[in-house]
Amino acid sequence: MRANEIPAGLSAATRDFVARARDKLMATAPDDLFAPINAELGGDHELAPDLLALLANRPVRPAAVLVPVVAREMPTLLLTLRASALPTHAGQIAFPGGKIDGGDRDPLAAALREAEEEIGLDARFALPLGYLDPYLSGTGFRIVPAVALVTPDYKLALNRREVEDAFEVPLDFLMEPANHARHSREWQGITRSYYAMPYGERYIWGATAGIIRRLYERLYP
Repeated sequence: MRANEIPAGLSAATRDFVARARDKLMATAPDDLFAPINAELGGDHELAPDLLALLANRPVRPAAVLVPVVAREMPTLLLTLRASALPTHAGQIAFPGGKIDGGDRDPLAAALREAEEEIGLDARFALPLGYLDPYLSGTGFRIVPAVALVTPDYKLALNRREVEDAFEVPLDFLMEPANHARHSREWQGITRSYYAMPYGERYIWGATAGIIRRLYERLYP
């Protein structure tokens, strides 16, 4: 999954991120996407342990998301705002991504396919850097985050049925643990705690914030 060369002309901050990613991310995707759910799998239940009992007997649903870091002078993270009319997770901030289909070669291929379908991001703008560990969402998806460096001249064409907006957030803001708040709410009869990273008018929370926190823990311990 790793390219041999770092593109020329990157800023010092972006080069630092790429070096950390190539050193600390997994080079290949995990091969146990359909293994039974257990406490060793990280995810939303780490801050809300009661979730694990709700998810334990449900079918495993593999998914993949693209974690697109834009190679600006100070790198940013590209995120989406899901359409308000969607049946699930409407109006929430998310990474481009979705279920892994049988025709997808690997989780990276699924993440890139979904990114093109949702926001029109062509794979030629994305340089794969590696994988984070799978993340179990509160809705039962085993998500494989594929991290990629995106060139700043990327072009988008949003699928308005799925995505209302796409925007960038400075990576240094998201990699600052002081900005990783813990919030809670009632959900299906349990108190669910989760990470939240409010940024201006954007409220980043849930699995998206959890994956961002996982990126911080892996690259900036």
